[in-house]
Amino acid sequence: MNVVFLSNFYNHHQKSFCLAMDAFTQHNFNFMATQSMSDERKQMGWQEETPAFLRQYYAGKEIDETSRRMIDEADVVIVGNAPPSAVKKRLSEGKMTFQYSERLYKKSYQRWKWPVRMYRMWKAYGRFSRFYLLCASAFTAADFAKTHTFVGKAYKWGYFPETKQYDVSQLLANKKKNRILWCGRLIDWKHPDDVIMLAHHLQTKGYDFHLQIIGTGEMEEQLKTLSADYHLENCVEFLGAMSPEAVRAKMEEAGIYLFTSDRGEGWGAVLNESMNSGCAVVASHAIGSVPFLLTHKENGLVYKSGNLDDLFSKVEYLLDHPKEREEMGKKAYHTIADLWNAQVAAERFLRLVKEIEDHGYCDLYTEGPCSPAPKLKDHWFKE
Repeated sequence: MNVVFLSNFYNHHQKSFCLAMDAFTQHNFNFMATQSMSDERKQMGWQEETPAFLRQYYAGKEIDETSRRMIDEADVVIVGNAPPSAVKKRLSEGKMTFQYSERLYKKSYQRWKWPVRMYRMWKAYGRFSRFYLLCASAFTAADFAKTHTFVGKAYKWGYFPETKQYDVSQLLANKKKNRILWCGRLIDWKHPDDVIMLAHHLQTKGYDFHLQIIGTGEMEEQLKTLSADYHLENCVEFLGAMSPEAVRAKMEEAGIYLFTSDRGEGWGAVLNESMNSGCAVVASHAIGSVPFLLTHKENGLVYKSGNLDDLFSKVEYLLDHPKEREEMGKKAYHTIADLWNAQVAAERFLRLVKEIEDHGYCDLYTEGPCSPAPKLKDHWFKE
């Protein structure tokens, strides 16, 4: 099977899936990049790589004839962040194509825009019979369904960063006592200020803990000032930007990982990585990956986005119950190592394509990648 993956730029969040696809297709796979990697990403420690299957197709430039032919003639194309014109011809010819998308409404759903959006979405997606949806957010299917597109044609998907195999007992045994980690850009919709408030709360209540914050961004000085105002110098550490490898090393040390973003977080690959590292995660319910990857009180804890008291109580529970914390970390590890990883996703995707070719649908999987995506509402979480 000949597969083309068309998206913005090749990075460590896509690498494992692409390598698996290249192997499963016996090198009949190409990743086409529509953009160059931004300087911001490079400053965060992201490395540019040039595997043999990588081709450059930058938006705004005329696509070269070889790339155009590869897209038009592929058995199947996965299209992420790319100009619609790239797949216009193959869609009009009824060739199988998958839209790879996070949620549409990262802010609020504006009903007054519905008629215009409805027509645009039908024109872009709804009129093509062999166009399917890979949901890189638990809310993607519901968002598209509001425009009557991809109904009954949406499948669970996501991002699949490197999955490491550990001796899980040893991994958990090496965790630093009461080490808490947060990682990301220091920007408002990721709510790093909430973790400073958490640290102040835990210190006031006399908890023994050490919080590490990885990342840089526009809120950095504000956060450092807030930390100093609350006299958190002995329990909060700002580590700045770190390479993906260094971040994973910190995750391996941490017992608790905090994920505080709101609905602006389309997926959030740090959830895959922290769970794979055996962390007990406390995550906001509004994050795109959370309903797919986390089962509340089993392999992590979910709190109501924006509710600081709920966040505080969940972290307190993990600090007060080390055995339960370790068990959640163990189950989190197995969720990624056994199911939500690049090898499983690549193998299932190729089976999904074959099932649709043969039967017009696929119902082989009930959980994990390529299982049917539910039309999940924003208020899905009820403890």
